[in-house]
Amino acid sequence: MTVKFMTYNVLHFENVNTGKIDYDAFADYIRQTGADIVGLNEIYTGQEKELAKRLGFDSYFAFGYMEEGTPFGNGIVSRFKLSECETIAIPDPEIKKYDGYYEPRCVLSCKADTGENIININVTHFGLNPDEQENAVKTLSKTIKEKNYVLAGDFNVKPDDKVLSFLRENLNDSAEIFPFEKFSFPSDDPNRKIDYIFTSRDIKILSSDIPQVVISDHRPVTAEIKLSEEK
Repeated sequence: MTVKFMTYNVLHFENVNTGKIDYDAFADYIRQTGADIVGLNEIYTGQEKELAKRLGFDSYFAFGYMEEGTPFGNGIVSRFKLSECETIAIPDPEIKKYDGYYEPRCVLSCKADTGENIININVTHFGLNPDEQENAVKTLSKTIKEKNYVLAGDFNVKPDDKVLSFLRENLNDSAEIFPFEKFSFPSDDPNRKIDYIFTSRDIKILSSDIPQVVISDHRPVTAEIKLSEEK
């Protein structure tokens, strides 16, 4: 079975062209692409439901921290029924080694039932500092599955960053089949790739892209994948 996956840092659904919250613009674009499952970064609680309502999808929100008094984190919307959804906190570094901005992060974990397969999904958003990113990889290392597993999100690092080494040793990067290098940020004039879709080795990546769309400050990453037969 083939499934189209998308990861999208949606900037709490602010349309950068207008400066306004614009669920319809994001929903229309997702509908146009035919995406079945979309991992979301930088959303407030309830925003995943607003998007899902427009698409007729199931949804889940994963709490990262309180932003101006409102829960903020990652989300997912899915054409397929979601189950066993949970939020896994990424531990903050015990001693902060850098002068940069630190922010509590999390991993969204759930399963999507296509009727033919169960997809194991993680959606995450790495911190900006290397010690945060190392903790994120350690957290993910405990959740990775060998079968029908998809990991997606904004990792805040370029493809050659050593923090991704463990993930690359165990998973496939959908960008490996790009015919040439493509970038995801900033959306209006991208100069680096920091958004990813990784899959377990049993999944075949049929196609992948970073579409040239400017709605959020990031461009989405898409991947059409063929699941293994094992449910």
